[in-house]
Amino acid sequence: MNMRTVKDTIMKMLIFLSAFITIGILVWIIGFVVTRGIKHINLAFLFTFPKGDEGGIFPYIMNTLYMILLSLSIATPIGVLAAIYLVEYTNSHPVVKFIVRVIRFATESLAGIPSIIFGLFGMLFFVIILGLSWSLLSGALTLSIMVLPTIIRTTEEALKAVPSSFREASLGLGASKLRTVYKAILPSAIPGILTGVILSVGRVVGETAAVIFTAGSAVNLMKNLSTSGRTLSVHMYILAKEGISFDMAYATATILLIIVFVINLSTNMLAKRLNKAV
Repeated sequence: MNMRTVKDTIMKMLIFLSAFITIGILVWIIGFVVTRGIKHINLAFLFTFPKGDEGGIFPYIMNTLYMILLSLSIATPIGVLAAIYLVEYTNSHPVVKFIVRVIRFATESLAGIPSIIFGLFGMLFFVIILGLSWSLLSGALTLSIMVLPTIIRTTEEALKAVPSSFREASLGLGASKLRTVYKAILPSAIPGILTGVILSVGRVVGETAAVIFTAGSAVNLMKNLSTSGRTLSVHMYILAKEGISFDMAYATATILLIIVFVINLSTNMLAKRLNKAV
């Protein structure tokens, strides 16, 4: 056995070991939470309203879904359009190159800002200055800013992965640049864009600091954009921090994992269907 073969074998072992450790950590975390929470989940826990900080979590489930839908509805169009500009409409002009550098710097900076900073900004700007109060809208606007970098970067990579022949063929047939992007490029990039949306869902669902500072922690169902309320992650944080009930905290965490799993699975299935259609 020569030295190259030894190196290749060692590298393969390290790769498999790293993959095994990654999967093992995921399974361990999920198993640790689910085994402690699943036994406390029942229909009353899922579909009744809370009594103080205890009781059912139905409003918190709905609040979480509202927060996901609204924040992604705000962030996704902005992120996708920004990525389209960065990939499809830039050229070598000095001014354009400067604008692109500024956008990329802003995107990278947003991705590295701690969530607590977003929460403080959202509370000062949306809640106090704009007078939106602690509400679903304030929370969704703050979270949409948080997930913008993820959507922009994943959409960029998805657009770059589209073969240049698609662009050339469309433009060669006389289609405009906008029609080429809309009809030829975006349909092929949708599976990659949905990947960014999946990653964004994970951050929206798991965020606590930014939500508690902007949407509040009221024990009620958010009936409109100006209503305050807590999400599942905020409820879980309060249960654990105040020592109210660790059993209910684990149960809430289990429901949170199930919601993320269902959303990710549904989005992946949709992406595969769209990929086959393209």
